[in-house]
Amino acid sequence: MNIKSYAKQCAKYFLLLTASFLAGEFTAYCIDCFSPTTIETAASGNWGLGFPEEGQLPTANATIEELKAYDAYFAEATTEKKLYLTFDCGYENGNTKPILEALKKHNAPAAFFCVGNFVKEQPDLIRQIVQEGHIVGNHTYTHPDMSKISTKENFQEELEKVETLYKQIAGEPMTKYYRPPQGIYSTQNLEMAKALGYKTFFWSLAYVDWYQDQQPTKEEAFSKLLPRIHPGAVVLLHNTSSTNGQILDELLTKWEEMGYSFHSLEELCTNS
Repeated sequence: MNIKSYAKQCAKYFLLLTASFLAGEFTAYCIDCFSPTTIETAASGNWGLGFPEEGQLPTANATIEELKAYDAYFAEATTEKKLYLTFDCGYENGNTKPILEALKKHNAPAAFFCVGNFVKEQPDLIRQIVQEGHIVGNHTYTHPDMSKISTKENFQEELEKVETLYKQIAGEPMTKYYRPPQGIYSTQNLEMAKALGYKTFFWSLAYVDWYQDQQPTKEEAFSKLLPRIHPGAVVLLHNTSSTNGQILDELLTKWEEMGYSFHSLEELCTNS
């Protein structure tokens, strides 16, 4: 091989190596930037989830470990098929009773996060929820965007008004479990809730069940709630959903057939 041919061959190998290196760097960049498992902790925002793989813990605004610093939770890190049922209660339209009946039938504990209006207008339901072994949590007095409340005094007022109503009805202090309305939060809010002795609960599974004039069919509900259930899930449902009132018994049965059992949020706090 003459010198000219040798030089051409070396140049060819150099170009190939350079191209391979650049391709590798670009691939690594894409994986790092666009991987569904990459999560940044937001200072504020709407709680959101991604489901890259069915039956597995979803991605979220923050990780389980990151939320621990604020006594906040969205799921349990476990391989055991357990789940935690929660309901957000804004008002009553006749669906809470069948929900309670289904929970009782399956011996399933739940947490009901209630706004001030619900607590004030439904004292009998509050008592029934407590008597049947469920937790009544705090969903604020007026259901505002709590991320816009910057003072501890105003934040505290939203929670204490519900506490006062609850104690008048139940005759005991309210369990200090808090859920931000609409999942809108800020790290400042999480810090204030923790300073007030509250534990904050987001969720790892929910579906669009809150529009009264656009209630999902049973099939639509099952298509979201069955494949996305995962070990350690915190499930969010709304008590105002007629679909939930109709399907909950069957839904709990299906989850049991998949090997899941139902647990209290108190256990989640203890295990985390």
